[in-house]
Amino acid sequence: MDTMMHEMHAKGVKIDDIANFLKRIPIHPRIVPAIKAAHTRGCDMKVVSDANMFFIETVLNQLGIRNCFSEIATNRNYVDDEGRLRIFPHHDFVKSHHGCCNPCPLNMCKIIFIEVIKRILSEEGNKKIVYLGDGAGDYCSSLKLRECDHVLPRKNFPVWDLICDNPSLIKAKIHE
Repeated sequence: MDTMMHEMHAKGVKIDDIANFLKRIPIHPRIVPAIKAAHTRGCDMKVVSDANMFFIETVLNQLGIRNCFSEIATNRNYVDDEGRLRIFPHHDFVKSHHGCCNPCPLNMCKIIFIEVIKRILSEEGNKKIVYLGDGAGDYCSSLKLRECDHVLPRKNFPVWDLICDNPSLIKAKIHE
């Protein structure tokens, strides 16, 4: 992704151009009300994404829902002195692989975050995880959910196909 940002910057694409594009990404009309309703009811929502902080916060701020999320776990980024968006992997896969043998991207295995969340939830009592995902990298997290948890894989996307290949590997309740 950092290479792509370099190429875009070399072609004259500025950080504001990227932000304006992100702000126009269509979102299903029920998503924002659902997030706001869950937040109002006290749900602790977190983003675990293989995108990057700039992309995620730009979209969440545009939608007026950034405050609904207590944490964002994603790839690091910053804007350099030339105005170029620099993006770096969450896990330094050159120094050390995250150890996952499932179809995770090298730069981020979401299991690490799910395990931390599960540990915190076990200390807090009877709380459940409701996990929404669409990419192949979300399959790993689905494998680590508990029987009391729920997984909502996006239909006709990679995580859906992987789960459907062998749903018995998933302990959580699977919802279409």
